[in-house]
Amino acid sequence: MSRMIDYGKLMHAAMRRLIQNVLTDVQQHGLPGAHHFFITFDTTHPDAELADWLRDRYPSEMTVVVQHWYDNLEVTDEGFGITLNFGDAPENLYIPYDAIQTFVDPSVEFGLRFEQQGDDEDEDLLDDDLPVAAHEPDEEVEDDAEEPARPEAEVVSLDSFRK
Repeated sequence: MSRMIDYGKLMHAAMRRLIQNVLTDVQQHGLPGAHHFFITFDTTHPDAELADWLRDRYPSEMTVVVQHWYDNLEVTDEGFGITLNFGDAPENLYIPYDAIQTFVDPSVEFGLRFEQQGDDEDEDLLDDDLPVAAHEPDEEVEDDAEEPARPEAEVVSLDSFRK
């Protein structure tokens, strides 16, 4: 099979770069106005760093809020470190960008959601993995023929991220 452009992987890289740019701005200038972030990440990621008691409490994923109090925000090309307060106990975290599952700024109704990648991220997409609308028809389609069914878009309410 011939090589294909993996648009999903390219889009995820661009979205992670956007998160890096936003966090770099916050590191340099602080959070502007009412902006704040809900960041859900995979606590099992091999490069994620968090206290053992947090990993025990959140064995698969955890959502952190960057809003009123945070310290030591250090942004790198691979992820970011931050100190957050958990019940009057400051804890250092390191979150790699590729561990992030969702990044939401509810103050402006902005959110990113990362789909889980397969175990072999370098594997080329198979034709069967493409959405129906992306397939080329085998034969000429007449104007009055029905279009192939398109998958329904998933709508995620930002209310699910609010407390």
